[in-house]
Amino acid sequence: MAAVLCAGCTTAPAGPSPGATPPAGVPALRVDVVVDGLDHAWDVVQASDGTLLVDERPGGLTAVLPDGTVRAVDADFADLFARGETGLMGLALDPAFDDNRRFYSCQGVTDGADGPEIQVVAWSMAPDWSSATRTDDPLVAGIPVNQGSGRHGGCRLQFDTQGALYIGTGDNALGTNPQDLASLAGKVLRVDPRTGEGLPDNPFADADDDATRRIWTYGHRNVQGLGLRPDGNEIYSVEHGPDRDDEVNHLRAGANYGWDPSADGDGYDESVPMTDPSIPDAVEAVWSSGSPTIAPSGATFVEGSDWGAYDGTLLIGLLKGQGVLALRLDDEGTLVEQFRLPELDGTEGRIRSVRQTRDGALYVTTDNGGGADRLLRITPLRR
Repeated sequence: MAAVLCAGCTTAPAGPSPGATPPAGVPALRVDVVVDGLDHAWDVVQASDGTLLVDERPGGLTAVLPDGTVRAVDADFADLFARGETGLMGLALDPAFDDNRRFYSCQGVTDGADGPEIQVVAWSMAPDWSSATRTDDPLVAGIPVNQGSGRHGGCRLQFDTQGALYIGTGDNALGTNPQDLASLAGKVLRVDPRTGEGLPDNPFADADDDATRRIWTYGHRNVQGLGLRPDGNEIYSVEHGPDRDDEVNHLRAGANYGWDPSADGDGYDESVPMTDPSIPDAVEAVWSSGSPTIAPSGATFVEGSDWGAYDGTLLIGLLKGQGVLALRLDDEGTLVEQFRLPELDGTEGRIRSVRQTRDGALYVTTDNGGGADRLLRITPLRR
């Protein structure tokens, strides 16, 4: 792995794809490489001192210190279950990270109660970012994994403004999971980050089952992104669909988002729509890709006057679509417009995560594999 940290190393944009023309007032963007030589870089977070933490799906954490030093973080991933789409996935820093050095990962593990599963693990980071130690191992257990292929493993983490931890999971390609309130698969969970338990104001907080008490929303296929709207406490999920449509959903407590590939039995029918119209009260998506799908992934709302017409949009990394999609949503979550970021349209391959961090910049991870992945820093150029 090599650090590039090039102050003027700007990626030359290719021509935008059809329908990608951004609106007036969108600033040109500068694309700088922060780290290269990564392998399936999955997520990135930033501490208040400016340090970046990035992870890789096959296992491994890397810190980029404020002075540009790139440091491998010593951490134990001996039990990592890394197969197919599953491995070391979402990251989140505790809201009190400056005081408690606590952060969270969502990852496949080989040694769950009944074999491999997905867990959320809490860690403590050394003051110099040299090592991380597991503290709550696990914080949340029992998220099913597809042991044969690793398919549909999720798994994104996001805090809200009240300190609740949201966990977006995949259905692990088992058709009955999304509609099963006793399963943590195909859900968005909402838990107390200190205990991993469901919060007392969760929609199913009175249920007898521990899993059900953690559920915030259900009927999901494979939640890859969670975006917190900065002007409120609203969470949007980004979800891989079958060949017919991907989705972005406005999450509402207790809502069913309608994925039910086992409606006609116990199989996994991927010809059905993401939101099954036969399900009473199934919530329609605020955005659907239609066919062909583009495999949307990590998401972030971008804010700041320097971002011009990007300000307030939901930016979404695209894997199959190879770029970043911008969605402008009104106050009710209705889609107003959509366009792509020209500078990233097809220039970096598959984009896994998009995060606006404390310094106002946008950080992007690519997911092409083979040690060819990068952490990028995106900033608007002054107009």
